[in-house]
Amino acid sequence: MFTPPTFTIAMVMMVASAICWGSWANTYKGVKNYRFELFYWDYALGIFIVSLILALTMGSSGNDASSFLNNVHSADTSNFWFAMLAGAIFNLANLLLVAGIDMAGLAIAFPVSIGIALVVGVVLTYLREPKGNAVMLGAGVLCAIVAVLLDGKAYGQLPAGGRAVSRKSIITCIVSGVLMGLWAPLSTHAMRQGNALGPYSLSVFFTFGALLSCFIWNIYFMKHPLVGEPVAFGGFFKAPFSGHMLGLLGGFIWGIGTVFNLVAGNSIGLAISYAIGQSAPMVAALWGVLVWKEFAGANKQARAYLAMMFLFYFLAILLVARAHNAG
Repeated sequence: MFTPPTFTIAMVMMVASAICWGSWANTYKGVKNYRFELFYWDYALGIFIVSLILALTMGSSGNDASSFLNNVHSADTSNFWFAMLAGAIFNLANLLLVAGIDMAGLAIAFPVSIGIALVVGVVLTYLREPKGNAVMLGAGVLCAIVAVLLDGKAYGQLPAGGRAVSRKSIITCIVSGVLMGLWAPLSTHAMRQGNALGPYSLSVFFTFGALLSCFIWNIYFMKHPLVGEPVAFGGFFKAPFSGHMLGLLGGFIWGIGTVFNLVAGNSIGLAISYAIGQSAPMVAALWGVLVWKEFAGANKQARAYLAMMFLFYFLAILLVARAHNAG
């Protein structure tokens, strides 16, 4: 299978993963008159398809024990279940994140949800495997919390004509973030315990678990939506072709980012790749500000809070990565 031959290439893959994770949601922002509960079926199918394609290409170069099919044959059955459980938990978190984007916009939903995910993921990883500099880790977690608070302050300064940020939308983002922080320890277990899964095998079963869980999570939200009226599955077949293509594209973008993150992390450390990947909110916030104009008409104070949010997010990622390096 392909693995990054140098640290530089691994870093490029991790940065690319952050860009992918912070950019996929633009595909939903680009659709018109297509409910996210229906869009999400295309997205979930897209992440599975691209993971399988990469596993059968990049993950199958060479016929050694680590190649995709050989790894699937030799891995412990329990690790497949851990991978699919991680995918199911991620899927619920991601559905809530998309609902949060629908209610509050990219520039607030991503930083709040993924900021909390960074805190939960780092704390759980450290409790499970206490390696690294605890002071740096604590400082990184604190910076992430400050970044989330600054993002909320920035939105609080928007003029009354701007998008209202409801308590419901904030709670949705918080719950999404907590759940989003839970899948990484499960996937790490599947890649480290016993006859472990390789990064390509993990990505396939992770995304397969996410796709299967749509028949639970997504069907529930179709009947009990957080935004709007209940939606029937018949709307999926009436949706424009462009809506389906954007959903698949969103899944492809996220899936590529995930495979890159796992492949690079398998070489230089999953905790480091996870931390760097969590800079995705900075990418998403830039899209929200520069492309979707979510801060149009904002005053100087709002822009100052936003700039400080970027700064503290950068510091959080830097401190967490350096803490794991120090260990």
